[in-house]
Amino acid sequence: MTERTASISDINTLTELRIAYLREDNGGLAPEAEAQIRQNLPDYFRRRLGKELIAYLAEENGEAVSCCFLLITEKPAGPRFPGGMTGTVLNVYTKPGYRRHGIAGSLMKRLLEKASELRLDCLELKAVRSAVKLYKSLGFEESFSKYTDMKYDF
Repeated sequence: MTERTASISDINTLTELRIAYLREDNGGLAPEAEAQIRQNLPDYFRRRLGKELIAYLAEENGEAVSCCFLLITEKPAGPRFPGGMTGTVLNVYTKPGYRRHGIAGSLMKRLLEKASELRLDCLELKAVRSAVKLYKSLGFEESFSKYTDMKYDF
């Protein structure tokens, strides 16, 4: 198993891993939604990868089997992020046949090292129940807030 930081040459691989993650996380994707996501992801990766988006890949025999993304965001400084720099962990995904072998944990350690090197104030993520133990073992803590997550769809 090899691990590395993804580059522009990995855009197709990152797109496929993202689609696989989204299918699993959402119980499938409507064909129209998947087509639009597939169309938009390569351009997003071209513009962001290696800048505010850092992606890590694990490969076995040249096949990408796991990934995780770090999205770096600058915000106005506040009590939770006095330096204004935060990170969001996204798309932690391992193909089904490779799960429970420590691959995602190893990639996440690389991500944590990079976040520390970049001097981010904090990292945030939304964990599925099956991954809470992994994230806690890496030092993440459950976060509770007086605020309610909300969104506005267009």
